[in-house]
Parts: sequence; structure tokens; C-alpha cells
Amino acid sequence: MEVKNILANYYQDYDEEGRLLSRVGRVEYLTTMRYVDKYLRPGMRVMEIGAATGRYSHALAQRGFQVDAVELVEHNIEIFRQNTQPGERVTITQGNACDLSAFADDTYDVTLLLGPMYHLFTEKDKLQALSEAIRVTKKGGVIFAAYCMGDASILGYGFRRGEIHNLIKSCKLNPETFDTFSEPWDLFELHRTEDIAALRSHFDVQPLHFLAADGYAPHMRDTLEAMDDQTYQVYLKYHFATCERTDLIGYSNHTLDIFRKK
Repeated sequence: MEVKNILANYYQDYDEEGRLLSRVGRVEYLTTMRYVDKYLRPGMRVMEIGAATGRYSHALAQRGFQVDAVELVEHNIEIFRQNTQPGERVTITQGNACDLSAFADDTYDVTLLLGPMYHLFTEKDKLQALSEAIRVTKKGGVIFAAYCMGDASILGYGFRRGEIHNLIKSCKLNPETFDTFSEPWDLFELHRTEDIAALRSHFDVQPLHFLAADGYAPHMRDTLEAMDDQTYQVYLKYHFATCERTDLIGYSNHTLDIFRKK
């Protein structure tokens, strides 16, 4: 089955909107928006590649930014359109992160690549997606690239859910190094920080931030959901204060690599 069909089947039944609205999902969403806000200025144009149902695109369009979104999965596009409010300066195009030929060079001030790197499984495709995101961004513009992390999956799925022996035996996880690997039917490509740095090194860009988008939150989901609002706000402050600490980043399910086009 083609990757596009695998993703279509997955997102047909997956509640992406609900994920980002949960206590755990809001950590990722609020962290991402916090860093996007560092670089957005009035009048800037934004592209979101792999926009899913448009949680970020709509939020930015509702604040007055011109947002052009690209999404591969038709089901997500339908929800994106349903969620579009009158007056939003937002467009949605069905397309592939590896081919943005419909969009001109040096067009966007901020480019969000918040989903595609989860689902690309070859170095060629990853570099092509990064290259396209950089190409459509203006010189001096900022790119946000999100990744899924391998060690968080080993801890969360392998140990917390009791699947570690199955991963070692059936999936041939190396029990000495615990290097992770994925195939397209696994849906999510897993990385370590050094993998992400190696991909970025192919391009003439200036690294700005590398951070844990959701940090330790997915590993304490039940605890977060049971927190009172005051304690949850304290947790968010803790996360924001520590999300760039290099000794903690690898435990995050999702990381965010932020860099500037030279």
C-alpha cells in the first residue's frame, strides 16, 4: 500500500483536533505557538506544509496573517475547510511536502513543516521536503520543522505499555544500542537529535532553537489530566523554562527544529 493511502486510512479515524486540545496536546501546541510568536510580525506571510486539519493555520489566519496551507490527506482538507471562519485569509491546497512546485521561491516569512517529517522514511525524501520548505521561504525567513523521537517511543510504547520484548524480538530492535527504525507501514519515522542535526547540515541555514515540543508530558498523561488548572499552569511554566535543555530533549515525543534561511 502506498504511503499516501496508509496515511489516508490512519487520519480517516484519527482525531487530530482533539489531540491538540487535550492537556498533553496543548503542551505541544502552546510551545509551538510560543516560538512562532517570537518571529511573527504584522504583515508577514505564512506557509504551513502538512497542515492536517488546520489547527495552526486557522489560529494564525484568525490573527490576521495570510496563510497558505498544503495538506496531502483529503479527509484532513475537508475538516480544514469546515473549520475555516469568515474573514480568514487562508488557502488550502492538496499537495506533497516533497513537491511544492506550485509555490514560488522566496515567498514566505515563516514556514511551518510540522507534520511531514513524521511520515518520510528515506533520507532523499526528508532532504527534499526540507529543501522545498527552505526554497519557498524568504531569505532571512524562519522554518519550523517537527520530528518524532525514537527514545520517547521506546519508553512510552516499549516499557510503559509492556511491548519492549516484542520490539526486540519481532521488530528486531537492537538490545544493545536501542537505535530505532521505521517502515512506512509503521506510520511514524523516529529520530534522535543527531539525526536531525545531520539533516539540517545539508543546508545553508542558521540554527535558532532545538526544543522539546511536548517534553515529558506524554509520559505523565494521566497525571496531567488529573491536575487542577492552577497546577497545570505551573507545569506549563516548568516546561517552557526547560524545553530547550539538551539533557531533556530526547525524552520528548515531538521536537521542533527552528532555523533561519541565510
